[in-house]
Amino acid sequence: MADISTESKLLWLDLEMTGLNPDTDLILEVALILTDFDFSPIVSYEAIVKHDIAKVKELISENDWYQKFPINLEKFTSENKESVYSNLIEENILTLIDQHAKDQVVYIAGNSIYSDRKFIAKFWPLLDKRLHYRLLDVSSFKIIMAEKYKLEFEKNNQHRAMSDIENSIAELKYYLTKFKNI
Repeated sequence: MADISTESKLLWLDLEMTGLNPDTDLILEVALILTDFDFSPIVSYEAIVKHDIAKVKELISENDWYQKFPINLEKFTSENKESVYSNLIEENILTLIDQHAKDQVVYIAGNSIYSDRKFIAKFWPLLDKRLHYRLLDVSSFKIIMAEKYKLEFEKNNQHRAMSDIENSIAELKYYLTKFKNI
């Protein structure tokens, strides 16, 4: 079995979507921070995905979650003016990876990242092929720490992509410090 490469990076990535079904829902926002395994940021990126506003509002209105965060709906529609087409976002992300992790293994990381990965596979297939099949899901640590050790990480719940990534990195750092004491 091959050793895990020391020449690898973590692509902390979060997507905000209209819902959780990649067959019917859309990506609204993406943010990422590329780090090393000390979680030192190398580069970051964020963008709002350009969509027909009427379609976004229709899909969001079908999602009860947005009733809890109405400010996000307002921001996603108002920020659509500065949005970027999805194919250009994929190109931008791949360019950043090539600039900062060329020929290195890139693992996707974040909270409940499997959902994001399904959207990446559907909407950004070139990015999906570039990412390693393994992923670092902080929610796995969350389950162990909560169920076995009764520890929970307090995070702010803005539910915007960049703040969610920053929370995920802080959460994993928190859990890793607790392992030293267990």
